[in-house]
Amino acid sequence: MHSTNDSATFWENHYAGTDAQWGTKPNVVLTELLADLAPEPGTALDLGCGHGGDALWLAAQGWQVTAVDVSRTALDRVDAGAAATGVADRVRTERHDLAATFPRGTYTLVTATYFHTPVAIPRERVLRLAAEAVAPGGLLVVVEHASVAPWSWQAGQDIRFPTPAEVIASLELTGDWHVERGEAPQRTATGPGGRTAMVTDTIVAVRRAG
Repeated sequence: MHSTNDSATFWENHYAGTDAQWGTKPNVVLTELLADLAPEPGTALDLGCGHGGDALWLAAQGWQVTAVDVSRTALDRVDAGAAATGVADRVRTERHDLAATFPRGTYTLVTATYFHTPVAIPRERVLRLAAEAVAPGGLLVVVEHASVAPWSWQAGQDIRFPTPAEVIASLELTGDWHVERGEAPQRTATGPGGRTAMVTDTIVAVRRAG
């Protein structure tokens, strides 16, 4: 595993070598979840936004989105995508190495979807900061891999993923929170080149009391 200092270099190289159209569609798990739990738009913080599939979709639904990534290339592509789809006034990009800095403010919705990395970062601490950034009445959504897809950079590795209960416990929530979702369903995922595979996701959604 790479050291934290390699985070910007690793992800910059990753996105520089990735098709700019990959990851520009929203995560279907997130869209279905928000249809039930957050149908009215507000302010959103998208952590590890990549090419902006979730951020651009949220903006198209009327959310004011802060999209965060460590890669400048990824953020430039989010800005370009926002301009091309007419939502530039609803998307703000911020570059953060989340191991070192975190966006200011509170948000109606904070998302961390597939916040996995081969770079060593204090991941649980970052997710606790994500919970702290949720406004009263707001929602934190964490969607994670619970299995390894054959096209993943983790393919072939023997990995134990945390359970939904373990993810919730790691957030160390204080105050009044309600667990809206804590589950690990299976679905058919589509990877590069249209390749499909059955995968398992960990889905956690917790709401801060209003």
